[in-house]
Amino acid sequence: MVRSTPDAQGRPIRLQRIGEQVRHALAEILSRGDLRDDLINRTIISVCEVRVTPDLRHATVFVKASNGDDDALVKALGSHARFLRGEVARRLATKYTPDLSFRRDESFDAGARIDEVLRRPGIARDLTPGARPWQSLADSIGDDDED
Repeated sequence: MVRSTPDAQGRPIRLQRIGEQVRHALAEILSRGDLRDDLINRTIISVCEVRVTPDLRHATVFVKASNGDDDALVKALGSHARFLRGEVARRLATKYTPDLSFRRDESFDAGARIDEVLRRPGIARDLTPGARPWQSLADSIGDDDED
């Protein structure tokens, strides 16, 4: 059995390529408005990532809603998963089309938390150009020696 080359995160490149194909197909389907669901049709949906299992039978689709109602969007997409799988199957040239399960993408929330931490005054001070955090520590140690 030939193994696929892993990327920097350790995931096989083949699985990433198939995940990207599924992501593009879903983005096209959702942007065309083929589903008869008011919530889905009136929401701008970002299909952020698709993770495919090694056997290509299951795919987890991470989505984000423009209106912030991610949980309702995930539920609505889950109810149309069979239809979406069939539409994806028409666009992919693979032996199997994975079953789709939808999840809320939390990477934006994690990025916002990191941004919030980096904007704290104590941390922002250390991130300014030319600032050397160890210099202020050395200065404070030097002050204690003079006392």
